[in-house]
Amino acid sequence: MHSSVRIWGPWNLEMGPFSCLSPQVDCYAVNTVRIGAYATISQYCFLCTASHDPDTSDMQLTTAPIAIGDHAWVAADAFVGPGVTIGEGAVIGARSTVFKDVSPWVIVAGNPVRMLRKRTRAVACDGTSTGMELP
Repeated sequence: MHSSVRIWGPWNLEMGPFSCLSPQVDCYAVNTVRIGAYATISQYCFLCTASHDPDTSDMQLTTAPIAIGDHAWVAADAFVGPGVTIGEGAVIGARSTVFKDVSPWVIVAGNPVRMLRKRTRAVACDGTSTGMELP
């Protein structure tokens, strides 16, 4: 975790082994944020677990957890909204906006995101094996 990361509610942040929060990431963890093993959240990303209900007179606060799977990559300056699950190995393109779940092992980008293509199931090597491909 880079020293410039901002975390509101650090008690709600769960990070897997070898996961990374890069410089200037903003993690608004009003609800749980789970980041899987070997996942990377690139610089300037915003992980936001809260919003407001515009249909209530007092704009009531609403929250929902964010889950980011193992080996996923959220590229620079992306926004991930409340209730989103990013599947294992998924890649979120730079400056993308994610309001719906992203399937495992796909590359998505845009505002809102759309699928660009499937991703090869390559995983980080932890030094104990030489294989890089999952079965």
